[in-house]
Amino acid sequence: MKTTRIQNEQGSTETDLEPVSIFSYESQIDGSRNRITLHQNLFSFLLEGEKTVYYPGATVKIHPGQFLLLSAGNCLMSEKTVAPGGSYRSMLIFFDTNVLIDFFSRHPDMPATKITERPQEPVLLFEKDTFLQHFIESLGFILADGPSLSLNRRLVKLEELLLYLGENYPGQLQKLRILSQQADEERLIRQAVTANLDQPVTVEELAFLCHTSLSTFKRRFAKIYGTSPNKWFLEKRMHKAAQLLKQGDYKVSEVYYEIGYENLSSFIQSFKQVYGVTPKQYQLAN
Repeated sequence: MKTTRIQNEQGSTETDLEPVSIFSYESQIDGSRNRITLHQNLFSFLLEGEKTVYYPGATVKIHPGQFLLLSAGNCLMSEKTVAPGGSYRSMLIFFDTNVLIDFFSRHPDMPATKITERPQEPVLLFEKDTFLQHFIESLGFILADGPSLSLNRRLVKLEELLLYLGENYPGQLQKLRILSQQADEERLIRQAVTANLDQPVTVEELAFLCHTSLSTFKRRFAKIYGTSPNKWFLEKRMHKAAQLLKQGDYKVSEVYYEIGYENLSSFIQSFKQVYGVTPKQYQLAN
């Protein structure tokens, strides 16, 4: 099933995303700087106009001789026409991180250069060459020819692009590999947190489950959730406890077990730390 994936390059519907989607986009209207949440990675080939992407530590502007790889996440973005009466045109390839991880697992011997530092921002800039220009044109011909491009053909075109970048831009591909690893690490942490929210699992044990040291886990957790693991789990568990207490179906002596605490006294202490009263006082007041 083909999904309606995008309204324009700055606003999209994100339901039923396919592993790889390819779109041609054109507009005669300048776009203001908008908040963008990309639910997939994006190759954005600029054909006409000007595109600017803003991240916390960098602003990247490209012209039609360049293209970008944007990793899934949040950014600010603007797109503008340049010449009077001109258009803003781009070719877009959206793809899941799982597709990228699969690519690297099947091509472990791709050329690579040593990267001393991890990319600070989830964006890579490429210069178009003759091959890439023809590659983009081929996408345009395929889309214009219709009917809808099959998933297998979309996967093949993305593979062709990644193989070419690996052979001719090994440094950039190595950065892309690092970005995919970072995304995979984030997904693993989110899975571990979601699965163990109501379990008596320690932060040290979560770090073990995520194959990291405790300090690395805390650093990555803070980057994802904006706070420390202990504070985040405390607030989430106490919020659930408060909801259960409000319902009135549970006694205080039963709630602590439901939210992953092993003894009542530590639960009462934690609840009072967040809400300023004991669980029993909270329940009577609500």
